[in-house]
Amino acid sequence: MPNLGRVGVWLGAITLWPSPEEREAVQAIERLGFGAVWIGESHANREIFAHAATLLGCTERIVVATGVAGIWSRDPTASANGAATLAEAFPGRFVLTLGVSHAPIVTRRGHSYTRPLAAMREHLDGMAATRYAAPAPAEPAPLLLAALAPGMMRLAAERADGAHPYLVTPEHTATARATLGPGQILAPEQGVVLQDDPETARAAARQHLAVYLPMENYTRCWRRLGFEEEDLPDGGSDRLVDALVAWGDEQAVAARVSAHLDAGADHVSVQALGPDPLAQLERLTPVLT
Repeated sequence: MPNLGRVGVWLGAITLWPSPEEREAVQAIERLGFGAVWIGESHANREIFAHAATLLGCTERIVVATGVAGIWSRDPTASANGAATLAEAFPGRFVLTLGVSHAPIVTRRGHSYTRPLAAMREHLDGMAATRYAAPAPAEPAPLLLAALAPGMMRLAAERADGAHPYLVTPEHTATARATLGPGQILAPEQGVVLQDDPETARAAARQHLAVYLPMENYTRCWRRLGFEEEDLPDGGSDRLVDALVAWGDEQAVAARVSAHLDAGADHVSVQALGPDPLAQLERLTPVLT
């Protein structure tokens, strides 16, 4: 089982840097002592298995985890064989997280976003039936699901090694742990802004949230957490922004990470928002690693 450590880094904007700069950043994150880096995938970003291979190849210890690989971007055989390839080539250093993505993204790729939970079940069935003739990894890559809703979280408990929730609160983490039960990996993402000024910090947080506020999967999740319709317009209310993005000094960020860990998370991936994310991570290292 890969050693994720208690805290990792969700690369976020760093994955949009030129490849040489991104590789240097990940090498620096490895030197800082973080346990894992998490990479996303979209219709406009790097293909996630190739991306993971480039980061694994330029580092020595750190785990590379997908956050997430969309099931409509590849068939089950590609998911299974891609994970096996990386797990065999880089033992103990790759984690596969699968997700159903969001309707606007999936339809843009020419697919129909219908019955996403059933589609995930079918994808997992197809992966289980895949034949892999190349040398098998000594240990398969752990499989996580990008789970926000109760149904997907239950599927993660039944058919995967755990879950990687994104843009959630410690309260969601507690509920997720209750659903997953003991022994499953629970690795939520946590956005952070190392900034004491409320206006500046919230502006950076709202710029980040603007991509996600139109996505129904997220807004449904936040409503289940107790947020109201009035929390959603105009970039999100201060209450929503502060709940989803930790801001302030190093101790404030560390307290939010600790809240997830105390609620049952095994690992928290912090995503530094705003300018110079690497400098923020360097400042956070003494309190997070």
